[in-house]
Amino acid sequence: MIPRVIDLVMRNKEAARRRAEVVPAASGRVLEIGIGSGLNLPFYSRGVQRLFGVDPSADLLNMTRRKIEGLPFPVELLHQSAEELPLDDRSIDTAVATWVLCSIPDPLRALQEIRRVLKPDGRMLFIEHGLAPDDRVRTWQQRLNPVWRRLSGGCNMNRQTDDLLRRAGFQIAELENFYLEGIPLLTYTYEGIAHPA
Repeated sequence: MIPRVIDLVMRNKEAARRRAEVVPAASGRVLEIGIGSGLNLPFYSRGVQRLFGVDPSADLLNMTRRKIEGLPFPVELLHQSAEELPLDDRSIDTAVATWVLCSIPDPLRALQEIRRVLKPDGRMLFIEHGLAPDDRVRTWQQRLNPVWRRLSGGCNMNRQTDDLLRRAGFQIAELENFYLEGIPLLTYTYEGIAHPA
């Protein structure tokens, strides 16, 4: 049931608008972690040579499988978590992560794996929600996160994406922070581009 709820929640107009801004910049050999139900697929450009989509949910991957026919590039779906990627070192041009780092059990390890498979001049495009800078919002995020994580299938509302990226060995080239429409606890956004340091 949770995969279908995730798919439904992530179909909102605001999320689609952000995807349309970020995802078309992906090119070459692309890795998308947390490909989920394939909501990013319509936004990839013809600059993609091949897409590797990683997700631990078989149900979500089945939803994605129904959407890949007719795409102008091959798609390989990998049923697993992102902490161990079956890809060669320095083999990926662009990594894409949209609203996924919140639910990966070990996000630091996953980011280190992404850094391993990215080419030295590769880049990571990201849109993530996480820890807010406002004391009141942040306090409630920390307080409610244990309950939220259990109710939401593992989503954490209090991860700080920029800090995780730097700790994993990335240099952030562009970063925008803002609240999307909705509940502030869940909508503080980190959006940008990072490169292997």
